[in-house]
Amino acid sequence: MKSFSIPLLFASLAVAAPSIGVQGSEQFPLNTEDVDAYAGFNIDLNAPRLLQFENGSPIWMTELEKVLTAYTLIILQYTVSAFPTPNATERVKHVLKFLSTEGPQENLKKFTSFRTRHYLSDTGRQSQKWLLSEISELTNKYASSSLRELISLIEFPHSWGQNSIIARINGSSTEDDGVIVIGAHQDSTNWTPSLPAPGTHNDGSGSVTILEAYRALIAADFKPARTVEFHWYSAEEGGLLGSQAIVKDYRARSVNVIAMTEFDTTAWVKRGTREEVGIMVDFVNTNLTRFNMQLVDKYLDMPYVETKCGFACSDQASWEKAGYPSSFNIEGDFKNSNPNAHTTNDVIDISDEFSFSHMLEFSKLAVAVAIELGGWKEE
Repeated sequence: MKSFSIPLLFASLAVAAPSIGVQGSEQFPLNTEDVDAYAGFNIDLNAPRLLQFENGSPIWMTELEKVLTAYTLIILQYTVSAFPTPNATERVKHVLKFLSTEGPQENLKKFTSFRTRHYLSDTGRQSQKWLLSEISELTNKYASSSLRELISLIEFPHSWGQNSIIARINGSSTEDDGVIVIGAHQDSTNWTPSLPAPGTHNDGSGSVTILEAYRALIAADFKPARTVEFHWYSAEEGGLLGSQAIVKDYRARSVNVIAMTEFDTTAWVKRGTREEVGIMVDFVNTNLTRFNMQLVDKYLDMPYVETKCGFACSDQASWEKAGYPSSFNIEGDFKNSNPNAHTTNDVIDISDEFSFSHMLEFSKLAVAVAIELGGWKEE
Protein backbone atom coordinates (compact mmCIF):
# COMPACT_ATOMS: atom_id res chain seq x y z
CA MET A 1 0.00 0.00 0.00
CA LYS A 2 1.42 3.34 -1.01
CA SER A 3 2.03 6.03 1.58
CA PHE A 4 -0.24 9.06 1.78
CA SER A 5 1.86 12.17 1.21
CA ILE A 6 1.13 15.86 1.71
CA PRO A 7 3.72 18.00 -0.11
CA LEU A 8 4.88 21.06 1.80
CA LEU A 9 7.36 23.60 0.50
CA PHE A 10 10.13 24.84 2.76
CA ALA A 11 13.35 26.70 2.26
CA SER A 12 16.16 26.83 4.76
CA LEU A 13 19.18 29.00 5.26
CA ALA A 14 22.54 28.05 6.71
CA VAL A 15 25.07 30.86 6.67
CA ALA A 16 28.55 29.49 6.24
CA ALA A 17 31.57 31.55 7.21
CA PRO A 18 34.34 30.60 4.79
CA SER A 19 36.69 33.29 6.06
CA ILE A 20 36.65 32.00 9.64
CA GLY A 21 39.32 29.39 10.27
CA VAL A 22 40.04 27.24 13.29
CA GLN A 23 42.86 28.51 15.46
CA GLY A 24 46.12 27.00 14.31
CA SER A 25 44.77 25.89 10.93
CA GLU A 26 45.82 27.11 7.52
CA GLN A 27 42.40 28.45 6.61
CA PHE A 28 42.15 31.55 4.42
CA PRO A 29 39.26 33.64 3.11
CA LEU A 30 37.72 32.15 0.00
CA ASN A 31 38.65 33.86 -3.24
CA THR A 32 38.53 32.82 -6.86
CA GLU A 33 42.31 32.74 -7.20
CA ASP A 34 42.48 29.80 -4.75
CA VAL A 35 40.52 27.61 -7.14
CA ASP A 36 43.31 27.38 -9.68
CA ALA A 37 45.99 26.81 -7.05
CA TYR A 38 45.71 23.05 -7.08
CA ALA A 39 45.95 20.92 -10.20
CA GLY A 40 43.37 18.17 -10.56
CA PHE A 41 40.50 20.29 -9.24
CA ASN A 42 37.78 21.09 -11.74
CA ILE A 43 35.31 23.61 -10.34
CA ASP A 44 33.69 26.55 -12.09
CA LEU A 45 32.67 29.13 -9.50
CA ASN A 46 30.82 31.08 -12.18
CA ALA A 47 28.54 28.15 -13.06
CA PRO A 48 24.88 29.18 -12.71
CA ARG A 49 22.65 27.66 -10.04
CA LEU A 50 18.88 28.18 -9.70
CA LEU A 51 17.80 28.50 -6.05
CA GLN A 52 14.36 28.83 -4.48
CA PHE A 53 13.90 30.74 -1.23
CA GLU A 54 11.02 30.88 1.17
CA ASN A 55 8.22 33.24 0.11
CA GLY A 56 10.09 34.28 -2.99
CA SER A 57 10.65 33.51 -6.65
CA PRO A 58 13.54 31.33 -7.87
CA ILE A 59 16.74 33.29 -8.47
CA TRP A 60 19.98 32.53 -10.25
CA MET A 61 23.25 32.51 -8.32
CA THR A 62 26.77 31.50 -9.22
CA GLU A 63 28.46 28.50 -7.60
CA LEU A 64 30.66 30.94 -5.67
CA GLU A 65 27.63 32.79 -4.31
CA LYS A 66 26.09 29.47 -3.32
CA VAL A 67 29.26 28.43 -1.45
CA LEU A 68 29.43 31.76 0.36
CA THR A 69 25.83 31.66 1.53
CA ALA A 70 25.17 27.90 1.65
CA TYR A 71 21.46 28.17 0.94
CA THR A 72 19.55 24.90 0.76
CA LEU A 73 16.16 24.24 -0.85
CA ILE A 74 14.04 21.44 0.44
CA ILE A 75 10.62 20.38 -0.82
CA LEU A 76 9.48 18.27 2.08
CA GLN A 77 6.79 15.64 2.02
CA TYR A 78 5.47 14.35 5.30
CA THR A 79 4.71 10.67 4.90
CA VAL A 80 2.28 8.77 7.09
CA SER A 81 3.87 5.39 7.80
CA ALA A 82 4.15 2.88 10.62
CA PHE A 83 7.08 0.81 11.84
CA PRO A 84 7.08 -2.24 14.11
CA THR A 85 8.24 -2.45 17.69
CA PRO A 86 11.81 -3.84 17.64
CA ASN A 87 11.65 -7.58 18.29
CA ALA A 88 14.68 -9.24 16.64
CA THR A 89 16.76 -9.05 19.79
CA GLU A 90 18.63 -12.36 19.48
CA ARG A 91 19.50 -11.75 15.82
CA VAL A 92 20.73 -8.22 16.40
CA LYS A 93 22.79 -9.03 19.49
CA HIS A 94 24.39 -11.95 17.65
CA VAL A 95 25.62 -9.66 14.87
CA LEU A 96 26.79 -6.97 17.31
CA LYS A 97 29.45 -9.44 18.52
CA PHE A 98 31.10 -9.18 15.08
CA LEU A 99 31.65 -5.40 15.34
CA SER A 100 35.09 -3.97 16.04
CA THR A 101 36.88 -0.61 16.05
CA GLU A 102 39.87 -2.13 14.26
CA GLY A 103 38.43 -1.95 10.75
CA PRO A 104 37.05 1.60 11.09
CA GLN A 105 40.41 2.87 12.34
CA GLU A 106 42.32 1.35 9.43
CA ASN A 107 39.74 2.35 6.83
CA LEU A 108 39.37 5.90 8.08
CA LYS A 109 43.13 6.42 8.10
CA LYS A 110 43.27 5.46 4.42
CA PHE A 111 40.05 7.20 3.41
CA THR A 112 41.23 10.52 4.85
CA SER A 113 44.71 10.29 3.34
CA PHE A 114 43.41 11.70 0.04
CA ARG A 115 44.05 15.43 -0.22
CA THR A 116 40.37 16.06 -0.62
CA ARG A 117 37.32 13.98 -1.47
CA HIS A 118 35.61 16.92 -3.13
CA TYR A 119 33.30 15.52 -5.79
CA LEU A 120 34.89 17.65 -8.54
CA SER A 121 38.49 16.73 -7.75
CA ASP A 122 40.76 14.00 -9.10
CA THR A 123 41.41 12.76 -5.56
CA GLY A 124 37.67 12.70 -4.94
CA ARG A 125 37.34 10.23 -7.78
CA GLN A 126 40.36 8.26 -6.54
CA SER A 127 38.93 8.00 -3.03
CA GLN A 128 35.65 6.70 -4.44
CA LYS A 129 37.49 4.01 -6.40
CA TRP A 130 39.41 3.02 -3.27
CA LEU A 131 36.19 2.80 -1.24
CA LEU A 132 34.57 0.60 -3.86
CA SER A 133 37.59 -1.71 -3.91
CA GLU A 134 37.55 -1.95 -0.10
CA ILE A 135 33.86 -2.88 -0.07
CA SER A 136 34.58 -5.52 -2.70
CA GLU A 137 37.50 -6.95 -0.70
CA LEU A 138 35.46 -7.12 2.49
CA THR A 139 32.63 -8.84 0.63
CA ASN A 140 34.95 -11.48 -0.78
CA LYS A 141 36.64 -11.98 2.58
CA TYR A 142 33.66 -12.13 4.92
CA ALA A 143 30.61 -13.21 2.91
CA SER A 144 29.90 -16.90 2.42
CA SER A 145 29.67 -18.17 -1.15
CA SER A 146 25.90 -18.44 -0.88
CA LEU A 147 25.62 -14.90 0.49
CA ARG A 148 27.89 -13.48 -2.22
CA GLU A 149 25.32 -14.65 -4.75
CA LEU A 150 22.84 -12.24 -3.14
CA ILE A 151 25.18 -9.24 -3.09
CA SER A 152 25.58 -6.68 -5.85
CA LEU A 153 28.12 -3.84 -5.76
CA ILE A 154 27.04 -0.97 -7.98
CA GLU A 155 28.68 2.26 -9.09
CA PHE A 156 25.88 4.73 -9.65
CA PRO A 157 27.33 7.04 -12.33
CA HIS A 158 27.35 10.81 -12.09
CA SER A 159 28.41 13.33 -14.73
CA TRP A 160 30.97 14.92 -12.38
CA GLY A 161 33.01 11.69 -12.15
CA GLN A 162 32.86 10.75 -8.47
CA ASN A 163 30.21 8.04 -8.48
CA SER A 164 27.94 6.98 -5.65
CA ILE A 165 28.29 3.40 -4.40
CA ILE A 166 25.52 0.93 -3.58
CA ALA A 167 26.07 -2.42 -1.83
CA ARG A 168 22.84 -4.39 -2.21
CA ILE A 169 21.94 -7.56 -0.30
CA ASN A 170 18.96 -8.94 -2.16
CA GLY A 171 16.02 -10.02 -0.06
CA SER A 172 14.56 -13.51 -0.21
CA SER A 173 10.88 -12.60 -0.05
CA THR A 174 8.83 -13.12 -3.19
CA GLU A 175 5.90 -11.16 -1.74
CA ASP A 176 7.58 -8.15 -0.13
CA ASP A 177 9.51 -5.91 -2.53
CA GLY A 178 10.43 -3.40 0.16
CA VAL A 179 13.95 -1.95 0.30
CA ILE A 180 15.80 -0.64 3.35
CA VAL A 181 18.49 1.99 2.71
CA ILE A 182 21.34 2.85 5.09
CA GLY A 183 23.44 5.77 3.90
CA ALA A 184 26.38 8.14 4.44
CA HIS A 185 28.19 10.56 2.16
CA GLN A 186 31.68 9.82 0.93
CA ASP A 187 32.71 13.28 -0.28
CA SER A 188 34.36 16.06 1.71
CA THR A 189 34.91 19.76 1.21
CA ASN A 190 36.73 22.74 2.67
CA TRP A 191 35.13 26.16 3.13
CA THR A 192 37.71 27.17 0.53
CA PRO A 193 37.05 24.31 -1.90
CA SER A 194 40.56 23.92 -3.34
CA LEU A 195 42.26 23.61 0.07
CA PRO A 196 42.82 20.16 1.62
CA ALA A 197 39.68 18.55 3.04
CA PRO A 198 40.55 15.32 4.91
CA GLY A 199 36.93 15.04 6.04
CA THR A 200 37.62 12.64 8.89
CA HIS A 201 34.57 13.75 10.82
CA ASN A 202 32.43 14.92 7.90
CA ASP A 203 31.68 12.38 6.69
CA GLY A 204 34.53 9.91 6.80
CA SER A 205 33.19 8.81 10.17
CA GLY A 206 29.72 8.00 8.82
CA SER A 207 31.17 6.26 5.78
CA VAL A 208 33.28 3.82 7.80
CA THR A 209 30.49 3.46 10.38
CA ILE A 210 28.11 1.92 7.87
CA LEU A 211 30.97 0.01 6.22
CA GLU A 212 31.67 -1.71 9.55
CA ALA A 213 27.96 -2.49 9.96
CA TYR A 214 27.95 -4.01 6.47
CA ARG A 215 31.04 -6.08 7.26
CA ALA A 216 29.56 -7.42 10.50
CA LEU A 217 26.28 -8.34 8.83
CA ILE A 218 27.89 -10.31 6.02
CA ALA A 219 30.33 -11.95 8.44
CA ALA A 220 27.25 -13.18 10.34
CA ASP A 221 25.76 -14.49 7.06
CA PHE A 222 22.87 -12.01 7.10
CA LYS A 223 20.28 -13.01 4.50
CA PRO A 224 17.42 -10.53 4.71
CA ALA A 225 13.81 -11.06 3.75
CA ARG A 226 13.65 -7.53 2.37
CA THR A 227 16.44 -6.10 0.26
CA VAL A 228 18.92 -4.07 2.30
CA GLU A 229 21.15 -1.50 0.61
CA PHE A 230 24.14 0.46 1.88
CA HIS A 231 24.70 3.75 0.04
CA TRP A 232 27.80 5.96 -0.05
CA TYR A 233 26.70 9.18 -1.72
CA SER A 234 28.78 11.46 -3.88
CA ALA A 235 28.44 15.25 -3.85
CA GLU A 236 26.44 15.68 -0.65
CA GLU A 237 28.52 18.77 -0.01
CA GLY A 238 27.57 20.08 -3.46
CA GLY A 239 23.90 20.17 -2.48
CA LEU A 240 22.82 16.53 -1.95
CA LEU A 241 23.48 15.94 -5.65
CA GLY A 242 24.36 12.23 -5.50
CA SER A 243 21.43 11.20 -3.33
CA GLN A 244 19.02 13.31 -5.37
CA ALA A 245 20.12 11.53 -8.54
CA ILE A 246 19.59 8.12 -6.94
CA VAL A 247 16.19 9.11 -5.55
CA LYS A 248 15.15 10.33 -8.99
CA ASP A 249 16.17 7.00 -10.50
CA TYR A 250 14.41 4.99 -7.78
CA ARG A 251 11.19 6.95 -8.21
CA ALA A 252 11.32 6.47 -12.00
CA ARG A 253 11.67 2.71 -11.47
CA SER A 254 9.07 2.63 -8.64
CA VAL A 255 11.54 1.13 -6.17
CA ASN A 256 9.61 0.51 -2.94
CA VAL A 257 11.91 2.07 -0.35
CA ILE A 258 10.38 1.40 3.06
CA ALA A 259 12.91 3.38 5.09
CA MET A 260 16.14 5.33 4.66
CA THR A 261 18.51 6.12 7.55
CA GLU A 262 21.44 8.52 7.20
CA PHE A 263 24.67 8.47 9.24
CA ASP A 264 26.46 11.80 8.84
CA THR A 265 29.21 12.50 11.42
CA THR A 266 29.35 9.85 14.14
CA ALA A 267 32.60 10.21 16.12
CA TRP A 268 32.78 13.49 18.06
CA VAL A 269 32.02 13.75 21.79
CA LYS A 270 32.49 17.34 22.93
CA ARG A 271 34.53 17.55 26.09
CA GLY A 272 32.38 17.99 29.17
CA THR A 273 29.19 16.75 27.51
CA ARG A 274 27.21 13.53 27.89
CA GLU A 275 27.98 10.80 25.36
CA GLU A 276 24.78 10.36 23.35
CA VAL A 277 23.27 9.68 19.94
CA GLY A 278 21.85 12.73 18.25
CA ILE A 279 18.59 11.98 16.44
CA MET A 280 17.42 14.71 14.08
CA VAL A 281 13.78 15.64 14.37
CA ASP A 282 13.56 18.10 11.47
CA PHE A 283 13.41 17.19 7.78
CA VAL A 284 12.74 13.56 8.71
CA ASN A 285 9.85 11.11 8.99
CA THR A 286 8.43 11.22 12.51
CA ASN A 287 7.50 7.55 12.79
CA LEU A 288 10.82 6.25 11.47
CA THR A 289 12.63 8.65 13.78
CA ARG A 290 10.71 7.28 16.77
CA PHE A 291 11.61 3.78 15.62
CA ASN A 292 15.30 4.75 15.65
CA MET A 293 14.87 6.05 19.18
CA GLN A 294 13.51 2.66 20.20
CA LEU A 295 16.54 0.96 18.63
CA VAL A 296 18.91 3.20 20.59
CA ASP A 297 17.12 2.37 23.83
CA LYS A 298 17.19 -1.35 23.09
CA TYR A 299 20.64 -1.94 21.62
CA LEU A 300 23.05 0.92 22.37
CA ASP A 301 25.08 1.68 25.47
CA MET A 302 24.14 5.36 25.51
CA PRO A 303 20.96 7.44 25.38
CA TYR A 304 19.69 9.57 22.53
CA VAL A 305 19.01 13.29 22.38
CA GLU A 306 16.54 14.94 20.04
CA THR A 307 18.23 17.66 18.02
CA LYS A 308 17.70 19.85 14.97
CA CYS A 309 19.93 20.90 12.11
CA GLY A 310 17.68 23.76 11.02
CA PHE A 311 18.00 23.08 7.32
CA ALA A 312 18.16 20.18 4.87
CA CYS A 313 21.68 19.31 5.96
CA SER A 314 22.19 15.74 4.74
CA ASP A 315 21.06 13.11 2.27
CA GLN A 316 18.00 11.93 4.17
CA ALA A 317 16.33 15.15 2.96
CA SER A 318 16.57 13.95 -0.67
CA TRP A 319 14.49 10.90 0.27
CA GLU A 320 12.06 12.72 2.51
CA LYS A 321 11.20 15.36 -0.07
CA ALA A 322 10.39 12.56 -2.53
CA GLY A 323 7.97 10.92 -0.10
CA TYR A 324 10.21 8.15 1.22
CA PRO A 325 10.39 7.83 5.04
CA SER A 326 13.84 8.91 6.20
CA SER A 327 15.75 9.53 9.42
CA PHE A 328 19.09 11.04 10.35
CA ASN A 329 21.51 10.09 13.14
CA ILE A 330 24.38 12.32 14.21
CA GLU A 331 27.14 12.13 16.83
CA GLY A 332 25.24 14.11 19.49
CA ASP A 333 23.38 17.35 20.03
CA PHE A 334 23.91 19.43 16.88
CA LYS A 335 25.20 22.39 18.91
CA ASN A 336 28.04 20.17 20.19
CA SER A 337 29.27 19.15 16.72
CA ASN A 338 32.93 19.01 15.76
CA PRO A 339 34.03 22.62 15.04
CA ASN A 340 36.70 21.41 12.60
CA ALA A 341 34.26 20.33 9.89
CA HIS A 342 35.07 21.68 6.42
CA THR A 343 38.60 22.71 7.45
CA THR A 344 42.11 21.29 7.16
CA ASN A 345 41.84 20.35 10.84
CA ASP A 346 39.16 17.71 10.29
CA VAL A 347 41.61 14.92 11.12
CA ILE A 348 41.64 11.94 13.49
CA ASP A 349 44.26 13.14 15.96
CA ILE A 350 43.06 16.75 16.35
CA SER A 351 41.54 15.90 19.75
CA ASP A 352 40.69 13.01 22.03
CA GLU A 353 37.10 14.13 21.52
CA PHE A 354 37.23 12.08 18.32
CA SER A 355 36.18 8.61 19.49
CA PHE A 356 36.12 5.30 17.66
CA SER A 357 34.21 3.67 20.50
CA HIS A 358 31.52 6.32 20.08
CA MET A 359 31.49 5.64 16.36
CA LEU A 360 30.98 1.93 17.02
CA GLU A 361 27.67 2.67 18.76
CA PHE A 362 26.40 3.98 15.42
CA SER A 363 27.52 0.80 13.68
CA LYS A 364 25.34 -1.02 16.21
CA LEU A 365 22.44 1.20 15.25
CA ALA A 366 22.97 0.54 11.53
CA VAL A 367 23.02 -3.22 12.20
CA ALA A 368 19.80 -2.94 14.18
CA VAL A 369 18.10 -0.97 11.38
CA ALA A 370 19.10 -3.59 8.81
CA ILE A 371 17.87 -6.56 10.81
CA GLU A 372 14.76 -5.09 12.42
CA LEU A 373 13.44 -3.66 9.15
CA GLY A 374 15.05 -6.05 6.66
CA GLY A 375 14.16 -9.22 8.53
CA TRP A 376 16.19 -12.43 8.35
CA LYS A 377 15.45 -15.37 6.11
CA GLU A 378 14.73 -18.45 8.16
CA GLU A 379 16.74 -21.43 6.95
